[in-house]
Amino acid sequence: MPSIKTTALALAATAMVTGLATAGVASAQTPSKPAAARAAALPPGYQIVALPNANVPNFQRRVVVCPGTKHVLGGGGEARGNGAILVGSFPTDDGRGWIALGRQIGYNDVGISVYAICAD
Repeated sequence: MPSIKTTALALAATAMVTGLATAGVASAQTPSKPAAARAAALPPGYQIVALPNANVPNFQRRVVVCPGTKHVLGGGGEARGNGAILVGSFPTDDGRGWIALGRQIGYNDVGISVYAICAD
């Protein structure tokens, strides 16, 4: 059974995606907002943190952590290589980072990149 924190993060992510999809429809119908207005719409301390691609053994977790006291709002991962498969992509238990892992068919390692969307 998912924890309350995991459920809350999932609901927040769903709301964010729904809001972004709605915003995309609205922006297609109205003129673009000035850069200052777009920046003001971001959460305080908004930052994307990336862990660049590196080869790791199959199924080894790679973790990117938000800097300082920031918390993760969302994230993702990418598996690179012939037959590479992203097996998991999820927040850390403390809500401060993002985890990704994968495997590559026919090889002992896989290239994994991890991304976290962070804010205060």
